[in-house]
Order: sequence, then C-alpha cells, then structure tokens
Amino acid sequence: MRIFAALMMAALLAACGGGRVDRIDSGVVTRLSSGPISRACNASDRKARNPRLCGCIQWVADQTLSGSDQRRSAKFFRDPQRAHDVWMSKSSSDDAFWDRYKRFSGSSERYCRGY
Repeated sequence: MRIFAALMMAALLAACGGGRVDRIDSGVVTRLSSGPISRACNASDRKARNPRLCGCIQWVADQTLSGSDQRRSAKFFRDPQRAHDVWMSKSSSDDAFWDRYKRFSGSSERYCRGY
C-alpha cells in the first residue's frame, strides 16, 4: 500500500509542473527547474555547480530561451569551444542565437547569484 501511495504521489507531482519546484526561503521564492541546461550544468566539472544553482539557471533558460536554444546552449558546458565558435561565426543565425544567449547568461548571472 505504501508503494502504491508513493507511486501515486510521484505521478501527481510529475504532472504538476514539469519538474519545476517553487520554494520559499526567508520570504524569497526560489524557482528551480529541470531540463537540458540543468542536466548539463550538474554534469559539468565546474567547482561552483550545485543542484540549486543549476536549477535556477534552467529556470532562467525556460523564461528566455526556446527548447532548441537550450539544447544548443547545454552543449557549451561540455565543450566551451563551441561557444567560442558561435561567438566568432559570421553567420546571421549564429549572431541572432548569440544575442539570445547573452541575454540569457546575463539574466542568469543576476537572478542566480548567491546559489
């Protein structure tokens, strides 16, 4: 019976927000999400990574980047050279992506500071 109840609770939680968790810490709402950016961040070898920071960055990505932009950006965690190549590219589509990526990274720096 406990297993059934746990499975039902897991199914209910999974249906309620796609992995997003809203918490109130000291009166501040912290939104955490799961997705390609969060997974890549958590899998990275960066010292500052932690689930809360990576979830916050994913939440910002959900607000500012399309799904395809998120998947493309997630690859930068494994291969920073890709980011440099896009930045240096002369392609108009790469330039447009880079503008969106810069807005995302600036927003995530501001919003996720202190995680």
